[in-house]
Amino acid sequence: MSLYKEWTDMVIDYVKTKGEAAFWKEYGSIEENVYTQILGEHSSVIEGTVKNLAEKFNTPVVFFMGFLDGINDSLSDSLDLDKIEESSNISLKIDFEKLYFNMLEAKADYLYNLPQWEAILSKEKRKGIHKEWVSSKTVVRTNKIGRNEPCPCGSGKKYKNCCAKKA
Repeated sequence: MSLYKEWTDMVIDYVKTKGEAAFWKEYGSIEENVYTQILGEHSSVIEGTVKNLAEKFNTPVVFFMGFLDGINDSLSDSLDLDKIEESSNISLKIDFEKLYFNMLEAKADYLYNLPQWEAILSKEKRKGIHKEWVSSKTVVRTNKIGRNEPCPCGSGKKYKNCCAKKA
């Protein structure tokens, strides 16, 4: 069984037996520990076997697989998670701006508020990424043309008698 399958099965079992809040409490603390170390090292490239990296970050291998699942969208070269085993050599090339954006997207305030971010991204840069994230969530509503208003094509007819019939 692949490590990724083992991770997803473990999550399902954990949530069924102990509840979702308990899972996020345990996984959140592990994830926070890993990111604290990564951001503290200022290294955008992390290499090694899955087992060695899990040991380096004091994390069970299955939970480290969960970390890989979470960070995969923030990597320059994403991983094929289904093919990863304990002995697999991996190289994580982290795009820190993308990572910060994805942490905002996941609403992981315990991660995007880590003090280690200050040494990697300036306050202005983090504000800019936050602004970009907020604007990506803003729904822009276009003005709807009323049936009895003049047609925007410029024909002078009412919209209902002109382009509304074509739409």
